[in-house]
Amino acid sequence: MTQKPDVTGFYDPRTNSIQYVVADPETRMCAIVDPVFDLDPNSGATATFNADEILRFVQDNGLTVQWILDTHPHADHVSAAYYLKEKTGAPITIGEKVTEPQKLWKDIYNWPSFPADGSQWDKLFAEGETFKVGNIDAKVMFSPGHTLASITYLIGDAAFVHDTLFMPDSGTARADFPGGDAGVLYRSIQAILALPDETRIFTGHDYQPDGREPMWESTVAEQKAKNIHMAKLKTEAEFVEMREARDKTLPMPKLILHALQINTNGGRLPEPESNGRRYLKFPLDALEGAAWD
Repeated sequence: MTQKPDVTGFYDPRTNSIQYVVADPETRMCAIVDPVFDLDPNSGATATFNADEILRFVQDNGLTVQWILDTHPHADHVSAAYYLKEKTGAPITIGEKVTEPQKLWKDIYNWPSFPADGSQWDKLFAEGETFKVGNIDAKVMFSPGHTLASITYLIGDAAFVHDTLFMPDSGTARADFPGGDAGVLYRSIQAILALPDETRIFTGHDYQPDGREPMWESTVAEQKAKNIHMAKLKTEAEFVEMREARDKTLPMPKLILHALQINTNGGRLPEPESNGRRYLKFPLDALEGAAWD
């Protein structure tokens, strides 16, 4: 915990996502965590505004990208991991359990030729596996519940917890996506909260409750004392009851059917067809949570 990387967050207001550059101040090596590829679902337009902002930051600060780290296949934004790999040459990574959501979504999309083996990434991390960002020690924690494949990256004193914990005034992530499980999520959160109190917690989304400015950094101590779900609900059964009731009121993310066929493929867009255009495939009536109102 004495190792303290420089962490810079990049907030995307379209998807309420936070992307991170995590740098070793000594070696100037860095990792990029959960970068966003821009997709407008109404027009089908794509862009790289977010990823290019990160690239400018890396260049302006004399950093070298060592890793591009996915925490899980996201349902609410498209991953720019593959785009950044092409720009930087850095390997793209994710947890080895990614094959489970790959198999699940391969079936949902009726995608028989899709290789659900994790081969789209350069590195699949195992539970407890260690690596380095520059000279800073890093470790992988398996943190399922939100998805089957979610992991936490612990880099020095900084934990990148993706969609398990939000800021304390926002609580915890939903667990009703295909493969999600509220009880499993509770146990993953407990493992994160067992880290030292001074551990910095960096979340993957912020929805700005009461219109406040975006925030994404807290500590384990703050989460244990103030998280509106974890501080009040003392047992797994209480948490599961709350989480399942709340999740029933939430619509599916507007990008879920766009994002998963790209994100389970390591951030690769579909190949162009004979007319030069790329196409996404939408299964009808495959998910619950329609926003009729």
